[in-house]
Amino acid sequence: MDLNVLWFLLITVLFAGFFFLEGFDYGVGTLLPFVGKNDVERRVAVNTIGPFWDGNEVWLLTAGGAIFAAFPHWYATLFSGFYLALFLILVALIMRGVAFEFRSKTDQPGWRRFWDWMIFLGSALPALLWGVALTNLVRGVPVNAAMQYVGGFWDLLSPYTLVGGLTTLSLFTLHGALFLSLKTEGHVLERARRAASLAAAAAVPSLLLLVVLSYGQTDLPAKPGPAFVFWAAAAALLLAAWFVRGRRYAQAFAANGLAIVLATAALFAGLFPRVMVSSLNPEWSLTVYNASSSPYTLKVMTIVALTLVPVVLAYQAWTYWVFRRRVTVRDLEY
Repeated sequence: MDLNVLWFLLITVLFAGFFFLEGFDYGVGTLLPFVGKNDVERRVAVNTIGPFWDGNEVWLLTAGGAIFAAFPHWYATLFSGFYLALFLILVALIMRGVAFEFRSKTDQPGWRRFWDWMIFLGSALPALLWGVALTNLVRGVPVNAAMQYVGGFWDLLSPYTLVGGLTTLSLFTLHGALFLSLKTEGHVLERARRAASLAAAAAVPSLLLLVVLSYGQTDLPAKPGPAFVFWAAAAALLLAAWFVRGRRYAQAFAANGLAIVLATAALFAGLFPRVMVSSLNPEWSLTVYNASSSPYTLKVMTIVALTLVPVVLAYQAWTYWVFRRRVTVRDLEY
């Protein structure tokens, strides 16, 4: 395995880890207005993700940095072509982060309602747009021979990519509902369990429809490995829904997380060795070789990553261990 392939695999792992961890962040934020009927209940929901959300976003920052350093042509084409979509995600994430810090600075109801809705929008919008972005990568976008995106914002929206967006939104909402089921008590817990049933009812047909549509919209089904992993993701989600029906929420959380990881792996595996598919000419697609940095850069990056990544993973695991208990009204900080 050469370093180009290794870094594509590492970026895939980073995005899979990001969607697994940040997925329940997004889900809790999306459900915030619905599982919390008063300020105390909404504070309980916010505090379930309070110690984790910024650490989870480190995975996204690392993935973005890895793309920039390992595949600069991919980074340039991706960020110029998806500029408006990525800008909306960035603004939403900024507003969400500000909301976590600001909502409890005063006890005025209007102030707190405003920031609660910012948390909702800052969670639901990225959850939707990540699915749109990923499915565009696999389906193909107008990239010319100079590795430049020549389309517009509306070229990114199609029935297939919107199904992709609804799939990630429903998967992450289910992930958040299951996380709340494991971290809360009382009325919030009851509403989270009901939300999990509804989210599972939406996520299963969305993912199945996405898998079926991929047969006509992408070349992913022509690759036996990625196609099998995509169906395995659907099977894992069906298992999660079965666990929800049986009120086995820890197992459902694990199964839904597996579905998220497998779906991400299937999409990236369907891309490989390309990193962006050109819808104008397959020969103009960006690959792990024509979009990469120099071998020396990849070698230095590999040494740094192997040195520092274990430290970051150990720190994050320790954080989850420390804050592993259910959140009660006595533990509110946000």
